[in-house]
Amino acid sequence: MKVAPTLEGGLRIDAEDLGDWEILHAILHDARRGDADLAGNLGALISEEAGAEDWRDFVVPDLREEFGDQISKVARDIEGAMEQSGGEAGSIWISKADGFIWYGALNQARLAIEDLHHFGPSEDVSMEDLHPARRSAFFRSQFYLAIQSMLLDHVMR
Repeated sequence: MKVAPTLEGGLRIDAEDLGDWEILHAILHDARRGDADLAGNLGALISEEAGAEDWRDFVVPDLREEFGDQISKVARDIEGAMEQSGGEAGSIWISKADGFIWYGALNQARLAIEDLHHFGPSEDVSMEDLHPARRSAFFRSQFYLAIQSMLLDHVMR
């Protein structure tokens, strides 16, 4: 898989085979993992003195909707590009306008992975000690981080 900036200020992700499409599709699986409710979890961080009830009533529902919309948009992009390519080599184009949406969906996936596995700082993770499923989750998290970095450097500036 290759990820590169475009002349239009976006990113292009080139999937080379079905395995690459499966890695991209994992963004959706990771972001939707279990009963994770990022909006609710963020709301739980607000103290009662700081207005937790108002946060839960007014902010959390909007955040929940925005987070869901981010995942839905990225799902449409990935699944549409995968279908168009027939699971073989193909590309996804992330426009400048969609940079924030992709960044948010990738962030949700990374936060869900961290919530499940509690890796902590990447320099503290020993690959040799990780079970293959946890190693896969760690690599996906690092891949998502790399795309987020490219979004920040080339799309969202």
